[in-house]
Amino acid sequence: MVRRYYDKTEDTGIGNPFRSHQGFLGDALIRRAGGADVPIRELPPFLRALLVMDGTVTRTLEAYFWEPVEVVTLRQEFVHAGRPIAWIRVDPGDRVLVRHARLSGVESKRAYATAFSVVRTQLIPEAFRQRLIDRQIGIGMLIRDSGLESYREVLEIGIEAADENGDSTAPAKSELVFRTYRIAIDGKPVILITEHFPLNLYG
Repeated sequence: MVRRYYDKTEDTGIGNPFRSHQGFLGDALIRRAGGADVPIRELPPFLRALLVMDGTVTRTLEAYFWEPVEVVTLRQEFVHAGRPIAWIRVDPGDRVLVRHARLSGVESKRAYATAFSVVRTQLIPEAFRQRLIDRQIGIGMLIRDSGLESYREVLEIGIEAADENGDSTAPAKSELVFRTYRIAIDGKPVILITEHFPLNLYG
């Protein structure tokens, strides 16, 4: 999934209303892969809120679906970037940590979201780096507990089919609403995250 970022540049998000830092976007559209664009106003209200929020998604899902949500790591490993990842200033050959996780209801077992992350671990404070690598701490908790100045910027939103996304945890033939955002710590882009939400689950 790292490949989805290789051809992105700082100009890719131009025209994406979510980069304007507004919650109300009027008649803005969200791109649908292989189909007609969808007015954002037609998305389920809670899903619209998830796309613009800058807090911890897990806690928000727990409050909405009213059950504990667990983060299950599906894949985690270090890889070397094959091409530049401009959004977080990764050069070819740079070593990054990639993580694919599922956010599931503990009681219902429903998969509410998946998240794919690329992390420049060398820029994370040492006190948290090893805990993150050892899966002792999630990325949201890392940001919350670090005490460092951080900033989240939504770079891209859209709708794509689960089979295009390569997400084996999503229902067959389902559509996924996604957002990609980066997290800067102390002014440096450190983490790139793409979250997918099954559209039929929120409708």
